[in-house]
Amino acid sequence: GHLMVTSILHGPAYSTYVRSARLALEEKDVAYELDHFDFMEGFPPEQQARRPFNRMPALTRGDFTLYETVAIGRYADEAFDGPSLQPGDPQGRARITRICSLLGCYAYSPAIGKIVIERLVSPMLDWDPDEALIAAAVPEAEKAYGVLESFLAGRLFLVGDALSLADLHLAPNYAYFLMTPEGEAITRKAPNLRRWWDNIKGRDAMMRTRPDFSAAG
Repeated sequence: GHLMVTSILHGPAYSTYVRSARLALEEKDVAYELDHFDFMEGFPPEQQARRPFNRMPALTRGDFTLYETVAIGRYADEAFDGPSLQPGDPQGRARITRICSLLGCYAYSPAIGKIVIERLVSPMLDWDPDEALIAAAVPEAEKAYGVLESFLAGRLFLVGDALSLADLHLAPNYAYFLMTPEGEAITRKAPNLRRWWDNIKGRDAMMRTRPDFSAAG
């Protein structure tokens, strides 16, 4: 028999971007290993070599290395059999690209980089949350999540009635955001997002990629 090439995803299980990449691999039923490291303790030199910007994740498969979550998700969808995670039409694919870009440019920073970090991570490090930073981030997060809410009007998923990379990009961010009082309040006014979350949170891929906080200290 031929030697099986293993996909290895490098990055911590608690990272939203690592989880998005894992979700794509899981939904495609790709066998992979998670090379978990805690970036709070610094980046291993081999990861710095794989990823010049000290971010997560990176994927290696044989002598092929890839970073940027959107690229990894697209590769997972196109390189492996299984249910398609991108629509066949150019408009649908463009909508996925728009949502992934919107999340990276407008939603991640206020919702995760500010609100989640201050509310969930700072207390773990025995720091007081920066209330002014949180307050300033709320309107930005509200606007981004309002746009996501509008995309789900009359749709089961973000780009139609089939699960796509867009949903897998949002889900890990949404999971953390919902754990904060601000995220809870913002999404309470977003019935489409709440319906979407109820529909997606119990998926096998979501269950298998749940970060274990007991390991985070």
